[in-house]
Amino acid sequence: MVTRVVDSRRTTATYDVGVTESVSTTSPREAYELYRRRRDEMVSLPQGNLALILTQWFTGEPGEFETVWGIPGEWAVAPESGRGLVVRATPTAGIRVNDIRVDGETTVFSKGSESPSTLSFDDGKTGFVIENEEGQFGLRIWDPSSEDRANFGKIDAYDYNPDWVITATFDPIPGGRAVGVDHLKDEGITREKIIPADISFTVRGVDYTVAAFQEGRALLLVFADATSGNETYSVGRFLLCAPNPDGTITLDFNRAYLPPCAFSYHFNCPMPPTQNRFPFAITAGEKQVLNKAGLLLH
Repeated sequence: MVTRVVDSRRTTATYDVGVTESVSTTSPREAYELYRRRRDEMVSLPQGNLALILTQWFTGEPGEFETVWGIPGEWAVAPESGRGLVVRATPTAGIRVNDIRVDGETTVFSKGSESPSTLSFDDGKTGFVIENEEGQFGLRIWDPSSEDRANFGKIDAYDYNPDWVITATFDPIPGGRAVGVDHLKDEGITREKIIPADISFTVRGVDYTVAAFQEGRALLLVFADATSGNETYSVGRFLLCAPNPDGTITLDFNRAYLPPCAFSYHFNCPMPPTQNRFPFAITAGEKQVLNKAGLLLH
């Protein structure tokens, strides 16, 4: 989602993909160039997409401890439902929860809880606990010294193209509509997502209606097009958007961005639903993740 407040010289832009900036600018093209630089910076942060080295889901019974490859301590689902994980370790393991060294058993509250826990290790890694739609808990670990972060060059992207700023219609669906969505690592098992409205637009005289899912206060459009697997990432791309006050919705495909799984194999991204697979080429937005030599990172 992009929110702009514009006077004759200044634009304040807030991007839900982690980019917030206030800058004097005279054109959308200049704002786009700033956005591109900030995207490279955001994915390169110590807990940016490039630093994710592990996502471990726990399917055992609460209190059933197990080890995690490459991470010290023993881990289990917390006995109290809906809390997170429990870690068991001695002080020499070098695990800290909320900056306190673990000595015995400590609960690591999930990001969705009222008081989520921070997790850090003596070797510089950090982490947190997440929860999926099925109520399972997972451990995510970030390494600022990851190979992908060290080898990252830039996000390759198209030049700004005003032709791909499209005004669409936004028709709310009372109660929403469930759509089955595949995920990259789910082996054909679909998850239901609720779409709150039909979004329709026209390209080259052909009408299209697409599905966008609620993503916080914005809507997430997961799409593929004729560039997917050729010029752009094969899995598809993401676009955040939000309805305008007049009932329309702006699809600025210049802000189409690569999903997290383009940066790390440890993300499990949604795949584009059938109605979001376009036969035409959208030559706008991000293309691929490149290494320092200008080749594909993955």
